[in-house]
Amino acid sequence: MSTKKVNTSEIILQSTALIDESVLFENVSTIIENRKYRIQASVNSEATLMFWEVGQYINTIVLADRRAEYGKKILTTLSSKLRLKYGSSFSERNLYRMMLFSERFADYEIVATLSPQLSWSHITELIRIKTHEARLYYAKLCVEKRLNIRELRHLISRKAYERGEIANTQLTESSKVPFNVF
Repeated sequence: MSTKKVNTSEIILQSTALIDESVLFENVSTIIENRKYRIQASVNSEATLMFWEVGQYINTIVLADRRAEYGKKILTTLSSKLRLKYGSSFSERNLYRMMLFSERFADYEIVATLSPQLSWSHITELIRIKTHEARLYYAKLCVEKRLNIRELRHLISRKAYERGEIANTQLTESSKVPFNVF
């Protein structure tokens, strides 16, 4: 039995000669970009859930669902302390948005489903909408069509939900046009 000594540097040179460097770069870049996207989505989801929880806590525990002068004073004090410790995301205006978010999207399951797919900017636009059905319509549309914030604002300003509802009321059971087609 003969033993032949293997030269590892020779193997490395042979294997690198077989690798196309541009393909290697592209594949590694794809891995990095995919992970960066997932990291961003995860951070966004956790931030959105945190904002909902903060709003929920302030609404139920601290203010007991009341909006008195007492509540305004607490928000101002709380906001100044939170901004010092955590930054501008906890301005008084944003705390109010968090509270409104937890009111308008009271079902945590809906929030947990939407949070990985919608940004805080999307949420702040959605909470301005008056009806629950319209909010859910626009949220679902954002998710399905991967709408950015500008596209969402455009749809809201054009009253896409309301137009669809009007079109549906004009259809009858015997219509050949299905509901929600417009």
